[in-house]
Amino acid sequence: MVDEAGASRTLASKLNHLFVNKTPRDGQEYSNEQVAAAISAQGEVKISQSYIWQLRKAKKDNPTFKHLQALAGFFGVPVSYFFDDEVTDRVDQQLATLKSEQARLNEIAGSSEAQMMAMRAGELSPGRRRLVMELLDVVYREEQAGRPDATTE
Repeated sequence: MVDEAGASRTLASKLNHLFVNKTPRDGQEYSNEQVAAAISAQGEVKISQSYIWQLRKAKKDNPTFKHLQALAGFFGVPVSYFFDDEVTDRVDQQLATLKSEQARLNEIAGSSEAQMMAMRAGELSPGRRRLVMELLDVVYREEQAGRPDATTE
């Protein structure tokens, strides 16, 4: 596989691509610490977050086969993803398709939840609807305050 500049993709670029495109349900990228802990917890291979960082930054580029197997296993790709550009291309296409489908399903689920909340609220008395709105305002303000780009009032 080649990148936009026409050069072969490196181990670091392939690994970073997996981090970006194989995310947990919340959509946040796995941290090096999470991946290292999950792999090491299985007991077969020990790997540190700093070693994963070095691989991702191309400070190290010759990991053991066992480390590559463990990383491939964590991300649910064949170990050949790191060696065979045809496999890399095929997996990356599947990841892109999966990610777009997941985004579409999340959008549908989100609108369905909002519709369900509105329908249920419509069945409440006016006093209970006010209470729900007050609770929703509190939760909304807390969520906004927890965002990194939130400004204090």
